[in-house]
Amino acid sequence: MEQQVSQEWEKFSGLLSKMSGYREAIGLLHWDLRTGAPRKGAEIRSQTVGMLSGEYFRLETSPEMGQFTEYFSRPDIQSQLNEVQNKIVHDCRKEYERSKSIPPEKYEEYAVLAAHSETKWEDAKENSDFAGFEPFLTKIVAFKQEFIDYWGVNGTRYDTLLDMYEPDLTVEKVDEVFGRLRSRLVPLVEKIAASPNKPDTSFLQQIFEQEGQEQFGLFILKQMGYDFDAGRLDESVHPFATGLNPGDVRITTNYIPDNVTSAVFSSLHEGGHALYEQNINPELVGTPLAQGASMGIHESQSRLWENMIGRSLPFWERYYKDLQHYFPVQLAGVDVKDFYRAINSVDNTFIRIEADELTYNLHIIVRYEIEKLIFNEGLAVKDLPQVWNAKYQEYLGITPPTDALGVLQDVHWSGGDFGYFASYSLGNMYAAQILNTLRKELPTFDELVSSGNLLPIKEWLTDKIYRYGQSLTPSQIIEQVTGEPLNPDYLADYLEEKYTALYQL
Repeated sequence: MEQQVSQEWEKFSGLLSKMSGYREAIGLLHWDLRTGAPRKGAEIRSQTVGMLSGEYFRLETSPEMGQFTEYFSRPDIQSQLNEVQNKIVHDCRKEYERSKSIPPEKYEEYAVLAAHSETKWEDAKENSDFAGFEPFLTKIVAFKQEFIDYWGVNGTRYDTLLDMYEPDLTVEKVDEVFGRLRSRLVPLVEKIAASPNKPDTSFLQQIFEQEGQEQFGLFILKQMGYDFDAGRLDESVHPFATGLNPGDVRITTNYIPDNVTSAVFSSLHEGGHALYEQNINPELVGTPLAQGASMGIHESQSRLWENMIGRSLPFWERYYKDLQHYFPVQLAGVDVKDFYRAINSVDNTFIRIEADELTYNLHIIVRYEIEKLIFNEGLAVKDLPQVWNAKYQEYLGITPPTDALGVLQDVHWSGGDFGYFASYSLGNMYAAQILNTLRKELPTFDELVSSGNLLPIKEWLTDKIYRYGQSLTPSQIIEQVTGEPLNPDYLADYLEEKYTALYQL
């Protein structure tokens, strides 16, 4: 690299490092808001989050950023940069061009609202009070609609939001893969409903003390390779993971006394996110690439660890005795295979994060279709509970008795995360496709899991996915790892094989 280009890159790196510092501070404040910050301080804290978010946004859309990205995008300069540097420039320029027209003070106002809205959502969920939360969500949606006009519509308005979480993803593509998946899963759900071979789940309907749940979760996270010197486990209303930097990746879970599996699987899920963030190449720290490739790829890792490893028979052949150690009375006389069948029972339930692997995707399709209605067809926020309940009746045959069990159950919309939900089912598809390759390259996969030797799996995923951060696109990762583009048939094959055996279809 010529000296002048090297000097300009050093200046550019300084700007990126400053932005990284702001991003970490904002993430830490968000984590604090969700994990026990005093309620009386929430409004002022939200204003602080908004102020810092506004400053970050000003840097991201500054004339300085525009000049740097224009300079490094010149063909003669590009040729002097490596692949990672060119990817940094590409991503920074994309964000700059997309958002430079938004007035910084307007973005700051939105950031304050979003932080405050999440706190109001917690109260609304606790009291099943959609009417009290509606004014905040209405403002959030209005901001998003206005931002779409600034960002520019490419395809449909909702396409613009999808691209934020899964680059280059479109409604057309999601409709296609969801349609293919639905055509195979719906008949499977019908066969299971008609099967007389239902698992006994009665032993799960007991009180499991929080201390035991927490200790087992900590144990499993350590077994996965989660580094507690670079993270921590806390409690929150809605489980989440926050990657401040690879040396500080925090996760939370929620303990439900009469549902021991909720905390177990949310810990595995968030632990999967955390392993990704903890194992990003340190050389990417301080750049925009020190994060997951996309939310779909990120969710592939959480769903892989939660379901394809954590809900498997080999996993419980190793760890069931440990769970029995913490709950000897509740699980006395329950065989490991009976436990395995029970935790994989297919039931139409109200809560997404507690759904089985099979019907989970129907929960996602409900949210995806509602988001399309909001942004492409103008569905009013006040009508969300009615539409939500109708779709749950249509897809799952159940109607939520309260908004806490319905439209208020997820935190995402309160923080403005529209376009995110499709990532969960995409993550399931990516995960099944990755698992297919993982089994080929680690033929002792089941033996590793059943012996509790999970680190070779983590190391394989680090080598194939984690270390790259966002330096590769989702399509590059899935093709590089599996040799083909996203293919929903792998997920359908996996689910058909698993549940045909479970229900003796």
